[in-house]
Amino acid sequence: MACLPIIERAGSHETGDEIFTEYFHPVAMRLMEKCDAVLRIGGASHGADEMIRVAQDYGKIVFLHPDDVPEAIALVNC
Repeated sequence: MACLPIIERAGSHETGDEIFTEYFHPVAMRLMEKCDAVLRIGGASHGADEMIRVAQDYGKIVFLHPDDVPEAIALVNC
């Protein structure tokens, strides 16, 4: 996720610590406005599920498996 360097720079030491929680989802939500699509990976996560809901609200393409993501060249030729 593109916001992880920001969180590390802010002083976060591990997923879920106070700084991580303060930055991760708000920054990720703002970055989502700039994305064309979202890939949902990993296991159960209320936060990730919420991000997918927001992505869908923005009309973003949501992929649920890496194999479903088209190659970049295919997207350029749309």
